[in-house]
Parts: sequence; structure tokens; C-alpha cells
Amino acid sequence: MEINVQQMIFEFIGGLGIFLFGLKYMGDGLQKVAGDRLRELLDRFTSNPLMGVIAGAVVTILVQSSSTTTVLTVGLVNAGFMTFRQAIGVIMGANIGTTMTAFIIGIDVKEYGLPILAVGAFMIFFFKNKKVTNIGQTVFGLGSLFFGLETMSGGMKPLRSLEAFQELTVSMSDNPILGVVIGTLFTVIVQSSSATIGILQELMGEGLVSLEAGLPVLFGDNIGTTITAVIAAIGASIGAKRAAFVHVIFNVLGAVVFLILLKPYTAYVEWLQGALNLEPQMTIAFAHGSFNIANTIVQFPFIAVLAWIVIKLVPGEESLVDSKPQHLDAIFIEQSPALALDQAKEEVVRMGEYAYKGLEEASLYLNNRQQKHSEIAMQIEEALNNLDRKITDYLVQLSSASLTDEESHKHSALLDSVRDLERIGDHFENIIELIDYKNSNKVNLTEQAVEDLNDMFDLALMTVKQATKALQNMDREEALAVVQKENELDRMERSYRKKHIIRLNEGLCTGQAGIVFVDMISNLERIGDHAVNIAEEVLGEKESL
Repeated sequence: MEINVQQMIFEFIGGLGIFLFGLKYMGDGLQKVAGDRLRELLDRFTSNPLMGVIAGAVVTILVQSSSTTTVLTVGLVNAGFMTFRQAIGVIMGANIGTTMTAFIIGIDVKEYGLPILAVGAFMIFFFKNKKVTNIGQTVFGLGSLFFGLETMSGGMKPLRSLEAFQELTVSMSDNPILGVVIGTLFTVIVQSSSATIGILQELMGEGLVSLEAGLPVLFGDNIGTTITAVIAAIGASIGAKRAAFVHVIFNVLGAVVFLILLKPYTAYVEWLQGALNLEPQMTIAFAHGSFNIANTIVQFPFIAVLAWIVIKLVPGEESLVDSKPQHLDAIFIEQSPALALDQAKEEVVRMGEYAYKGLEEASLYLNNRQQKHSEIAMQIEEALNNLDRKITDYLVQLSSASLTDEESHKHSALLDSVRDLERIGDHFENIIELIDYKNSNKVNLTEQAVEDLNDMFDLALMTVKQATKALQNMDREEALAVVQKENELDRMERSYRKKHIIRLNEGLCTGQAGIVFVDMISNLERIGDHAVNIAEEVLGEKESL
């Protein structure tokens, strides 16, 4: 029998491409259907490690990718919404959730891949309703998943008459470590554990691989899938690096333990296959599910130990940004409104310190282009938004308590200051976006423009710092100094605009660079306006007493 090698390779890689596309498209569709609720789910239900495991599994089933869940978790750890120990539970859960894809593949509906695809396409193209098109995207992805598998298995059928392939499967049965290496390498290459398992299920379905040869590939596949988290953690925060390390240690330990117990594990899978009368594809799904659930049960009690090991391996301080308020206790609203006001003020001052830090990171990003500054600034911006919501809610609750006139003034001063600080966050976010635009489009600012920007940054930073200090100590002197500095910022902006126009006329700078420069100085000037609003609250506060 003649093997058409070209057709075989084309069918395999084409099918793999369609499968991976289907997996991603389906996950994206599910994410759109779920919206922001995924982050909420992870944020809200990870109070203890067990809930973390469940939340991790549920989110992974929804997005069809353990890597996405891990990356989302890393984002939440970075933003200070979740501690590192809570993240370990979520990562364990993600490993369980990812086995769902194997079960979907195990249901033998491959021949219906194309009609499922058609239904999805119909929903995407013939409906205007966003919800329906998102569900359509999910269905289309599911269809592509099956169609890709069908195409791949068509490409793999002729393998059985290849001498070299038969020898490989025999040596895989004899040497389980070879299976682990193959599983790991293939998963690292295609960046998807589901794809490796899908291929293994097809090979078993065609009778090309025995159970003994196939199971170690599963373990290798679990090790390979950690590479995505490792790549995501390169250059990321310490929290992200630790989460990636946990993923690696957890999966490698699991693979080692099960390799040692390979004989009883194989016997257990064979018993399952017989007891439940499973097809080869479903057998692999059950083997994969059992492996990940057992791995989680075994390692779950050692979460604290895992955390300790990883903290030793990746030393350093965790995320500098804590998005959660530290001083707002609802009990004070009832018991002592005056104390509650002081608590709220402490929190607003913290917001002011964050606003200063975020602006400082934006300034560093402009000058040395290191991505970490941009990331920290964006985390701070997110923290400011969160604190804004939490402090405002707290102050709104507090407004129903009986406040004296003096307290009422202080109350409204704090409410207004919170809004101003949140707006400062928006402005330095704009500046970060302008720097991103400048870097990605290779827009060069003249030396003079950079010098002017740095002068203005320094003054804006001092203004924000003094405004926060003025609010903290209700200091009139500081507040007056802020007003003075803000006038200086206004004057600077006007004079730098004029200097810029002269540079433009002399042909020293481009129009593109001009837009970036003018937008940046106007954002800095607006930051000054918001700082002055805070200072005026302090001045007005003093006058009203």
C-alpha cells in the first residue's frame, strides 16, 4: 500500500490548525458570553483554597484553557485582588477543568463536526443580537474542534503501516519516560494540552497506540502545558513568576508520582474501561480526569508547603499594589461616624500615594521604556478605580449617619477628593498610552521636548504629593503651595506649547511627535487641576470651620 506522505502531513497539520483555532474560538466565545463574570468568579470565590480549586475548575471549563485561567489568576495576583496562596488553589482547579475538553472529544460526534460548524456560522451571520452571535461563536468553535480532529485522524490512519511508527509505539510501551518526553515536547510546540490529548485519543481510537504506551504521554502533556504560564511570567511580577512555578512543580510532581505508580494506575484505567464499557477515546478522557483529580487531592493538603517552597525559589516582595481598602470598617459607620470619617480619610490619603506612584512610574516609562513601569502604572490605575468605588460606597453609607456640620464638610471634601484622585489615574493612563503609541510607531521627540516633559512631570509629581499631604494634615500652607505650583504648571503648558510650535515651524519635529507632546503636557496640566481641587477642598474646609 502506497502512503501519500504529503497528503498525510497536510491533513495532520491542517486538522491540528483547525482544532487549535476551534479551541481558541470556542474559549473566546464562552468568555464573551460570560463577560467580566469570570474575573468576578475568581475574585469572589477564592476565599479559601478549596473554593479556589472549584472556581479554577469552573472557569477553565468555561474558557477551555488552563493557561487562560492561570494567566487570569496571575493578573489578579498582580493587581492585589488575590493572594499567592489563594492562587495555588485556582491553579490546581484549572488542571481539573482542562480535562473537560478530553471528555467532549470522547463523545463520539466527530462526523457531526461540519453540521455543528454550519449552525455556528448561521448564528454568527444571520443574527444581529450580540448574545446569539457569541453563542454562535462558541458553537462554531466546537464544530471546528470536531472537524479538525476528524481531519487529523484521517491523516493519521496510514501510520499503522509505517514500520518506524510501530517501532516507536513498542519502545513507548517498554519505556514510559519516552512517552512523557514525547507528550511534553509536543505540548510545548503546539501550546495546548488539549491538542496532544485529542491526538492521543485519535491514535488510540485507530488502535495505533496501546494503553501502556499512551498513559505516560498524558503525564508529559501535563508538564508541557506549564510552559504557557512560564512564558507569561517572563519579565512579569514576582507574583506571576510564583504562580508559574507552582504550576510547574504541581504538574511535574504529579507526573513523577504517577510514573512510579504506572502499573497500578494502568490496571485501574483498564478496570474503568471494562466496568464502564468505554470507547478508547473516552478511556483516555477518564484516565486524564482521574490523574488530575487524584493529583489535586494528594497535593491539596500541602498547599502551605508548596507556597513555602516557591517563595524560597522566587524570593522578593509580592505585588506592591494592594487594590483592596485597608481601613474601611462598616462597624464604625454605626458606632462612631467621626472615626469612620478618619478611616475614610486614611484610605483617600492611600489613594493619593498611589496616584503619585502611578505618575512616577509613567515618568520612568517615558525615560527608560521598560515595560515593567507601564505594567505597575496600569495596576495602580486599576487599584485607584477599585478604591474609588469602595471609598465612595463607604462614604455614601456614612452620609445616612448623623454628622455634625464640620463632619459634613469633611465628608463632602473627601467625596470630591476621591473623584479627583481617580481622574489623576485616568490621566496618567492616557500618558502611558501615548508613550506606548510613541514607542510602537517609532515617534521620536526632540531632546528639548523630552526635557520640557520631564520638568513638567517633576512639577506635577510635587503638586500631587503636596496635595495629598495637605489633605492628610489639613495643612493650609501646603494647600496654598499646591495652588501656586498649579499656576506654574499652567504657565509651563502655555510656554511649552509655544516652544513646540516654533520647533514645528523650524522643521525640528514631526507632526506625529507634536500630537504626542501636546497631549502629554495637556494631561499633566489636567493632573495639576485635580491636585488643586483637592487643595481647595482643604482651604475651603478651613474657611468653613
